[in-house]
Amino acid sequence: MNQNNQFNRREILASLATSTLAASAVIGSGGILSTGCRLSESANALRPKKPVLMKVGCQHGGTGKKNLEYLARHGVFNMDGGSPKFIEGVGWDLEDSLAKKEACDKYGISLDAYHLPLSSAGIERVAMPNIMLGKSPARDREIEMIQQMISVAGKSGVKVLQYNTTIHVILRTGRTRDPARGNATYSTWDYEEALRRNEPTTIAGKVSIDEVYERITYLLDRILPAAEEYGVKLANHIADPPVPAGYRGITRWNSPDVFEGIRRFSKLSDSPSHGFNLCLGSTAEGLKDPRSEILPIINWVGDRNQIFNIHMRNIRGGWNHFQEVYPDNGDMDFVEVVRALRDVGYSGMVMPDHIPQHEDPASGSEGHAFAFGYIKALIQAVASEV
Repeated sequence: MNQNNQFNRREILASLATSTLAASAVIGSGGILSTGCRLSESANALRPKKPVLMKVGCQHGGTGKKNLEYLARHGVFNMDGGSPKFIEGVGWDLEDSLAKKEACDKYGISLDAYHLPLSSAGIERVAMPNIMLGKSPARDREIEMIQQMISVAGKSGVKVLQYNTTIHVILRTGRTRDPARGNATYSTWDYEEALRRNEPTTIAGKVSIDEVYERITYLLDRILPAAEEYGVKLANHIADPPVPAGYRGITRWNSPDVFEGIRRFSKLSDSPSHGFNLCLGSTAEGLKDPRSEILPIINWVGDRNQIFNIHMRNIRGGWNHFQEVYPDNGDMDFVEVVRALRDVGYSGMVMPDHIPQHEDPASGSEGHAFAFGYIKALIQAVASEV
């Protein structure tokens, strides 16, 4: 090797090292510039960078004029419209669904998703309880209506349906006030406090994790063919929060190891319609170190093309004890998260979820406006990286 070639090689290596450090430098949640050199980022560093395809989205407020104008003012042009009118014993009203889409079109807003009536409200209050209670023939009639709803979504051009497969409600033990953020209050879960309350089992009684998966599989075997026929993706929301096995008689499908639960659920089907409404907050609630542990989960699910929607909610804490905080003051670094989503080619919505509350009557709209701007800025910042 001659001297000039050796010199050029050194220059190239030095340039690459400098570029790598510059690209990894981020402004952290505390406003401190850091290179963010963490073991969890090493896999992302080796990935080729891709275009940023994701967009800010919303799942609140419906498709009325007031909410659509609110979204357009804040630059939110993709949304989950909730649900069309329900026809008892049948399913969704196609005409109402088409009217919702037309209302969105007037404001340049894309109606990308709906919520199936398989919610996180708990088995006593959910609209279709027999699916997760495993009771036939009642669950078969409910599944037939889900199939009809999938057809309405497909005929309306709605490509994603969010749903839950849970028995418990969303589990929380109270709220925590934060004087440093204008006395905002954060929804809080403390497992030890929950145990002290000694709450009874649900109407489902005791249900093992294998029984939970049997009921989920029974559902998926019957609705995934309809989803494939109509080009609709079924986005399952992780049970919130992951908890130790057998809590109040139930072992949730994502508990006690949240990543293992995600892998098991993922592998129930290879259908392109089978995937996740990947709630970052709910997933982080099952982790001991959310900042480092969330990235391998995004990479794994993203590499399987099973991320159909993102709930961007941050937490402070983790497994068995956490508070749901603002997106900029939790334990996850959302710059890292958006980079990971970019690098797996995620192209769906990134939407606020479980916004902190405060005493102002406009608490909800203010919190969402803050979150919309934060997400849009994150997307633009990551898109500008070279």
